[in-house]
Amino acid sequence: MTDASPARERLALAADLPLDEGLRLYEQVAPHVGYAKVGLSLFVEHGPSAVAAFQKRGARIFLDLKLHDIPNTVELAAARAGALGVSLLTVHAAGGEPMLRAAVKGARAGAHAQGHAPPRILAVTVLTSMSAEDVADVGLPGAPEQAALRLARLAVRAGVDGLVCSPREAEAFRREFGAAPFLCTPGIRPAGAALGDQSRAETPAFAVRAGADLLVVGRPIHAAAQPLDAARAIALEVSSA
Repeated sequence: MTDASPARERLALAADLPLDEGLRLYEQVAPHVGYAKVGLSLFVEHGPSAVAAFQKRGARIFLDLKLHDIPNTVELAAARAGALGVSLLTVHAAGGEPMLRAAVKGARAGAHAQGHAPPRILAVTVLTSMSAEDVADVGLPGAPEQAALRLARLAVRAGVDGLVCSPREAEAFRREFGAAPFLCTPGIRPAGAALGDQSRAETPAFAVRAGADLLVVGRPIHAAAQPLDAARAIALEVSSA
């Protein structure tokens, strides 16, 4: 890909679309976006074939299933995901330390069995759609940022490879944990873009400066009149930051 953006490996397209539409969109923006995020809607409808379809188009796969169940069930699911050759897999930090350790174990075993590099296990802290009121309603004390940090500490102790947080928590995570955890920030909105259902969104430049390794972008690209131009502008902002 001769005209690939230098920011390409720091951007993931949230392909929350019908599969054919998502594949066409990824092919269009691939010079600027290295990852395709296959989430629940695509995976429930198409299963592993959705992963394979994006892999055939050169995408690295961010399998965003947010696993949250008893440790044995999560270990089995993570093993199946690892066997698919995905690069990233999400689990909920709120599942607890034994569950997180089971996810890491399962993903590595599944990947090894098929000759793949193991995926990074990313622990989701507090969803970027959740406001302070939402966090209180589910019984987590303190502000979202405080709840996210507590969950992040638990996840790092359990041996996960990275964390999913809003851009607003990334800087605190870097101060707390240093350079080692891979930080993924959804809720990315260029200046002036509609927030939609995101309560703790920030711009691409904000996220990069806060220490994020990977930015997940969905609607600002696939709802744009010119998705390629939108992806190019976001990649340029990431590179400049």
